[in-house]
Amino acid sequence: MQRDHEIVIVGGGMVGAALAARLGYAGVNVGLVERGATPTEPSGDFDLRISSLNARSLDFIEASGTQIPASRSCSFRHIEGWNQQGRGHSVFSAADSGLDRFGVFVENRALQYALWQRLHTLPGVTCYTRCAPLSTVASSHSRMLELDNGKTLNAALVVGADGARSTLRELAGIEIGTYDYRQRALITNVETELPQQDVSWQCFTPTGPQAMLPLPGHRASLIWYDRDTTTRAREMLSDEALARAIEAAFPQRLGRILRVTGRASFPIKRQHAKRYIGKRLALIGDAAHVVHPLAGQGLNIGLHDADTLADTILARRDAGEHPALLRFELQRRLANQAMIAATDGFHHLFTGAKPLRQLGDCGLSVAEHLPAAKRMMSRQANGLNPFAKR
Repeated sequence: MQRDHEIVIVGGGMVGAALAARLGYAGVNVGLVERGATPTEPSGDFDLRISSLNARSLDFIEASGTQIPASRSCSFRHIEGWNQQGRGHSVFSAADSGLDRFGVFVENRALQYALWQRLHTLPGVTCYTRCAPLSTVASSHSRMLELDNGKTLNAALVVGADGARSTLRELAGIEIGTYDYRQRALITNVETELPQQDVSWQCFTPTGPQAMLPLPGHRASLIWYDRDTTTRAREMLSDEALARAIEAAFPQRLGRILRVTGRASFPIKRQHAKRYIGKRLALIGDAAHVVHPLAGQGLNIGLHDADTLADTILARRDAGEHPALLRFELQRRLANQAMIAATDGFHHLFTGAKPLRQLGDCGLSVAEHLPAAKRMMSRQANGLNPFAKR
């Protein structure tokens, strides 16, 4: 059967669009299927959806010729963590790890818009918007994808990048495992009295972390983890009352909150697909895994999936051959399982019983006094070789 594209990607969010841009820039014939409309340029106050891009993720995005929008992003060069009820305290600096910066915080919609702007310049990429998969069937040489707009696409490989509620994953019959952390995160965008910082910090408390992500200018994104009922009640406060509650609970170094520009909350759950691949099919990003957001690695590991899959595709004549997909799954599952274990460990150490919290406190103190270990941890978190010399 004749193929319409070499690769069809379902899901035009940040991970799917980044993979399409990388492959399109390399000359691969790509079809991108997106349920929504073409993204529009963001303006006004920052959206609540902010993500961290580490060194490897930035390299992957920039390898397609995509430019990160400077006006909607902020570099950070230091990461700081400490225990509210102990002495544990650790500071990671990019320079100590041989890096200019750890990465950037970027508005999700701004990154997605930049990627789509790049896609429109790549002749090998065709975007299908306002449509979604209805069915899919694989043969020995291709996979067919039927869309709800009446169109049918055939490709050597179909990639699912359509999020945690992936339609493609369900159509392929791939099951998921889930875990409920019994926490809820309140995200609040604020205007601060203090100017822009280049430090991302996280204070661990028995009910969950409090985190500050710097944004351009006198802006910041705050994340407050707590019990579900407590978070929901806090979300209902007036802007003035919420600002005062943040000032009272968060570390004083945050400074005064001049204005709350937005707030929303969501439950914290983990999700992991039983397998990442099927016959001429692969899952990446949230379609394959959702991790605890306390380490800010959700988008990064999704982009690392895309990076690894892009290398797999570009290295082979037949992008959908099973041995290559099997190697992709093995490589990414090992890396993602390690990240899940790490984030689970942090969660349970600082929200568990008192002996566990004391162990977590000790761990932060020990890490601060082991420069070599800190450097390896920093490079690992950035998706880089932790054993490489500066």
